[in-house]
Amino acid sequence: MYENDLEATAPRPPSDHRLLHLLALNPTDSVTEGYLPAAARLGLTVTVLTDQPEAHERALARYAADGGTLPELTVTPCAVRDFREVVSHLAALPRRPGAVFSNSDHLQVQAALAADFLGLPGKDWRAALRTRDKAELRRALAAAGLDTVRSAELPAGRDPAVLLAARPPLPMPCVVKPREGVASEDVFLAADTAELLARCREIQRRRPGEALVVEEFLDGPVRTLETLGDGRVLHPFAAFRTDISPPPHFIEERLVLLPEPPRPHTTQVLAQLRALGVGLGACHTEYVAQGDRARLIEVNYRSIGDQCDLVLAELLGIPLFEHVLRAHLGLPLPARLGARTDARARLEYIVADRPGRLVSAPAASVRETDGVRLDYRPLRETGTERPLHRTNRDFLGVLRATGTDQHRIDRAVAEFLAVNRWEIAP
Repeated sequence: MYENDLEATAPRPPSDHRLLHLLALNPTDSVTEGYLPAAARLGLTVTVLTDQPEAHERALARYAADGGTLPELTVTPCAVRDFREVVSHLAALPRRPGAVFSNSDHLQVQAALAADFLGLPGKDWRAALRTRDKAELRRALAAAGLDTVRSAELPAGRDPAVLLAARPPLPMPCVVKPREGVASEDVFLAADTAELLARCREIQRRRPGEALVVEEFLDGPVRTLETLGDGRVLHPFAAFRTDISPPPHFIEERLVLLPEPPRPHTTQVLAQLRALGVGLGACHTEYVAQGDRARLIEVNYRSIGDQCDLVLAELLGIPLFEHVLRAHLGLPLPARLGARTDARARLEYIVADRPGRLVSAPAASVRETDGVRLDYRPLRETGTERPLHRTNRDFLGVLRATGTDQHRIDRAVAEFLAVNRWEIAP
């Protein structure tokens, strides 16, 4: 018997379904205020594997000081972007966790590979890669015969001039973006070939090791579809209308919860998600509605962020974060989620329009008015100075308005914005 045969047949340590290993980069509200409290409610013990342990310790301390409930947990340093480091760490444990989970766009493939290596429930790493890699997403959907978006890939370090030889020619205007980017960072609408080449070179200077994707501009209203799956059933449970900043940038300025996921778009999006292999846990999909046709912008194989998932968990009356964790533990979702259908919500993002120091801004507040709950949360401390990123990193605060009457919600938001000021000094 060869040495490799001995290794292949070596018994794995037993798994403990009370143990959860969560992979993370920087702290996020979704993890700190959503998934970790849900883990506490499920009686799980959590290990946070991260390359930013001090930042997580600070975020957890702030949340606990504000009265938040956390599970028994440990924050452990790990080079989580490298799947080999993650697998090596987990394989050396005396007890296998019940699940390996991440809510980061950047770590879905690593979490899926680690879960597969340990023989745990988890996402198909191929689906995680297809959704992460925007060029592969386009190829997969075209191969499935579901949608073809004219696009071209620019490998890292390649002269953008090669894009001019693309056949068929790239349509103008077109969108240029990093192949594995997130949060609309370095996403631009190029009006013509001269601007396309200039934008590509500009991004390459900032991201010298990253490939780019150039694709046709999908014009039309932007919608999202939020889904939950357990590997067998895929529930569409919420949808938003998304208002985007004027071109050439694509910054989300507000999201409005729709009364229900719209048809026939939802049916088409679900078919495209299944073709990509999406089916476990939460997924946040953005698409353009062109008449009765849904055309995907991108697929984020995790829960919607920027406070939206926290609002949905509170407003719809479903244990959203617990459902996601249970699915990763291999447990089935209920046949019906039972989400409220009368709930309405609007999230308004206050976006910096210039670089500089935030001199003044309203403090955090929660109040009820005319049947509307207004919850304002600052996202940037006064006194801090930042450049302009043209992404959600420019958010100064978020106003969460919820109730059952959309007109009252819109009126309450307008009144809040009219009486509050955010001042940025050069």
